Amino acid sequence: MDGYTIVNILGALLIISSLLVVLLHGLRRTAIIYGIQAFILVCIFVTLGFTTSSTELFTWAGTAFITKVILVPGVMLFAYSRLLKLGKPPEEPPASIRPMTAIILAAVELLICFAAVWGINLPTAEAVRPALAISLAHFFIGLTCIVSQRNIFKQIFGYCLMENGSHLTLALLAPTAPELVEIGVATDAIFAVVIMAFLAYRIYKTTKSLDSDDLKELKG
Repeated sequence: MDGYTIVNILGALLIISSLLVVLLHGLRRTAIIYGIQAFILVCIFVTLGFTTSSTELFTWAGTAFITKVILVPGVMLFAYSRLLKLGKPPEEPPASIRPMTAIILAAVELLICFAAVWGINLPTAEAVRPALAISLAHFFIGLTCIVSQRNIFKQIFGYCLMENGSHLTLALLAPTAPELVEIGVATDAIFAVVIMAFLAYRIYKTTKSLDSDDLKELKG
């Protein structure tokens, strides 16, 4: 089994973990599943590094491990623990669509991305077309999570899924991109998560709700 085959298999695991992030109830479980997905992404970077002899990807893997596997779940769990100190555990608002509908949407998005990727004739993408299609689908699955979930914290994880998709796309198409590019992407993402988690905490502290539907009207 060559390295590109391993990358494609790991890409399939990314899709499964993304669906779990969207469908699972409980912020702790969602954070843990996201951390597992981030570790799979790190494994893809390492495998690509060995397969393409790209030393830059090893730096990508190290940075992604710190920011995505450790910091992002840590920030989200810390914010959730702060919510628990405000009183009873926050109620998790239901999703706007049914789980089966979300699965069907993800399948359609994946099929569309596969159709789009099969028309790309780049030497860097030929061996990893399945993983490339999955990376593009990740962006749309993250967008689906943001649109379909009323839980503000779940919407933040939707943003993280979109960022993981763009991160993987960059690694697949430009494995020798300078480390500074990856560090910039990862740093922007973690700062965005910190800011959004803080805003979610402030919203819950004021409204006692994590339901985005409760924010439709401004109150003076």
